[in-house]
Amino acid sequence: MNFLIAGLGNIGDEYAGTRHNIGFTVLDALAKASNTVFSDRRYGFVADLRVKNQVLTLLKPSTYMNLSGNAVRYWLKEKNIPVERLLVVVDDLALPLGQLRMRPGGSEGGHNGLRHITSVLGTNQYARLRFGIGNDFPRGGQIDYVLGRFSADEESLLAERVGVACEMVKSFCLAGIDITMNQYNKK
Repeated sequence: MNFLIAGLGNIGDEYAGTRHNIGFTVLDALAKASNTVFSDRRYGFVADLRVKNQVLTLLKPSTYMNLSGNAVRYWLKEKNIPVERLLVVVDDLALPLGQLRMRPGGSEGGHNGLRHITSVLGTNQYARLRFGIGNDFPRGGQIDYVLGRFSADEESLLAERVGVACEMVKSFCLAGIDITMNQYNKK
């Protein structure tokens, strides 16, 4: 069975390693752990990864965050993957740093990438893995915070949490969303 795992972020060196690119970070970790490399393809950087009997197409959209839906729609059609087997990995300001929460659908929570995916797909009923980036910024400082890099202290926590996010992606594909939510959302 095929799955599309879309990690959201922005392309370009100026965005590499920023909080907003945590979706790219998680997919990079998945690919690295299996010695898989991304290739520059239409609407994004794509890698296929086999996990047991499942094929995961990893997608890092090159459309920039606010137009992520174009890449997601294209690769769902290209690989003939139903929206039920889509998982979007995204940063979340509302969650404390490193907290992970998987959901089967729901609101965009003010996230422009999710908003565009929902608009293009015509549904908000697709799985998402929200990766908490915290919200330790002064009033009016949200953009600088989201596009900023993690501190050294945050980086040490991040490595472990990215590993857990990778396990959640695999669990979603192998065991399903309900088992994955029950096992990981409590932690």
